[in-house]
Amino acid sequence: MLVIPAIDLKEGKCVRLREGKMDEETIFSEDPLSTAGSWFSQGAELLHIVDLDGAINGKPVNHEIIYSIASEFPQKRIQVGGGIRNFDSASNYLEKGIERVIMGTSAVEDPDMLKAFCKRYPQRLVLGIDALEGLVKTQGWLKGSEITPSDLVKKFEEDPVAAIIFTDISKDGMMMGPNIEATAELAQQTNIPVIASGGVSSLDHIKQLADQKTISGVICGRALYEEAFTYSDVLEILKK
Repeated sequence: MLVIPAIDLKEGKCVRLREGKMDEETIFSEDPLSTAGSWFSQGAELLHIVDLDGAINGKPVNHEIIYSIASEFPQKRIQVGGGIRNFDSASNYLEKGIERVIMGTSAVEDPDMLKAFCKRYPQRLVLGIDALEGLVKTQGWLKGSEITPSDLVKKFEEDPVAAIIFTDISKDGMMMGPNIEATAELAQQTNIPVIASGGVSSLDHIKQLADQKTISGVICGRALYEEAFTYSDVLEILKK
């Protein structure tokens, strides 16, 4: 299982939110480039970057910072989400050296565009599924829907999707543990690799997710920044 450090960008700074609320932020760094370098130097194979301002505005906002990270670390793998709502903004990231882009809102509102994108760029799309109380939310978690994560996955089962990131919004940034049951259940329903996101706060949570076998990765943010454990600790526990 891959453990993926997260960088959430707001106004050019690395922050973490609680339950996705933009007014409940903690600033961890004002130098995203240095932060990215730190995670790569510690052994991270893939970096997860989210443009929080972009998610709210519906278009990339912190993209120049993200481009600079990709330029500084051309041999490293990076996935980006937040405000990527159309074909052009998604392809722009790929052309700037980003390995794959994350789209969630468009999966609900413009699935045909996503299917066309997958056809043009196979295995470069990560489907972002953010759910609260069993239903998918979009537009930076501000808009509700009546679709379940399972139903949304079924729409893309035949498309060359690289992965799914499943986030239980109620767990995100709360350090109270991930929704392992819901994540594992979703992973069992699809052949697309599923990555867990939200709530990881201990090495035991990492181990529990790894023990599921069906979960391909987990995104860690606040726990790493607050040093609940180190990235080297994570690598050690995954060897066992």
